[in-house]
Amino acid sequence: MDKLAGICIFSVMLLIVANIVLRTVFNQPILGTYELVGFLTAIGVALALAHCAFQEGHIAVSFIMEHFPQKIQSITAVIVNAASLMLWAATVWSLGKFGHAMKIKELVSPSAEIPVYPFIYLVAFGMLGLCLVLLFKLLVSFREILGNVTAKKVAP
Repeated sequence: MDKLAGICIFSVMLLIVANIVLRTVFNQPILGTYELVGFLTAIGVALALAHCAFQEGHIAVSFIMEHFPQKIQSITAVIVNAASLMLWAATVWSLGKFGHAMKIKELVSPSAEIPVYPFIYLVAFGMLGLCLVLLFKLLVSFREILGNVTAKKVAP
């Protein structure tokens, strides 16, 4: 998904440069450039979120948490990951419903008349990838808590 995100952002760059050159040299801009840039940027960001989350690239308040015991850090991680998973899962669900509604209404972009629903589905797909990463992190956090409890029971 991260590679597709890179392709989207690279495509945005190419599209903008091509539009500038065609507008300046031939006085013929590319129809729907503004819309395509918006669609591709949204897809690029959505598809890159899962990779960023997996790499721990998002902003975190770790300088406060690292002063707490490991068990509290693990419990906090479970709470944060569970809340994040619920939020992003609701987002995926809502985007899926919204994409379906746009498909039924046959909504298209204003100038290029490109159907909107495939882009909404792709953004939902990117968010689904983020949900899978959050689920993985949630399970790892649970395992850390259970590992600490099991280790204490075994120790004399």
